Amino acid sequence: MQASQPEIWHGTTILTVRKGGKVVIGGDGQVSIGQTVIKSNARKVRKLGKGDVIGGFAGATADAFTLFERLEAKLEQYPGQLTRACVELAKDWRTDRYLRRLEAMMIVADKDVSLVLTGTGDVLEPEAGVMAIGSGGNYALAAARALADSGHDAETIVRRSLDIAADICVYTNRNLTLEMLATG
Repeated sequence: MQASQPEIWHGTTILTVRKGGKVVIGGDGQVSIGQTVIKSNARKVRKLGKGDVIGGFAGATADAFTLFERLEAKLEQYPGQLTRACVELAKDWRTDRYLRRLEAMMIVADKDVSLVLTGTGDVLEPEAGVMAIGSGGNYALAAARALADSGHDAETIVRRSLDIAADICVYTNRNLTLEMLATG
């Protein structure tokens, strides 16, 4: 008799678009275990720090909130320096025994830069101001890249791209949370 495998949590699409004087991060609200949707209105996108940084996460919820808390501490330590705060968090994430076990990714943005942070120490800036993570991330990314040169604003591109991802990815729904900032 084989031991049962733990259920794997699925269900996140997070997308960021920087265009026309705005940066928008949007995410869906679905959380699934195996083939079952256990929550349809999770809030995976939020403002951080003093409201001048926005972020979204993919992965284990408790792990993501731990990372958000750590990032907020780094933002206090390096005010107005999102890139520096993210690099310092990535260093900790790679070297700290507890943090290394965290299973999450984050997209964060301020008025100047958008970044993706991973547990492998990556701090990546998106090409053409568009980046996505999560189970439906590639679908949303493809849609957003196709719409990036259109006359649509950043919010419209994020909404439409997440809608397209929800059509394709069974782990993505249409309960969206969006946060936006004016860019500098």
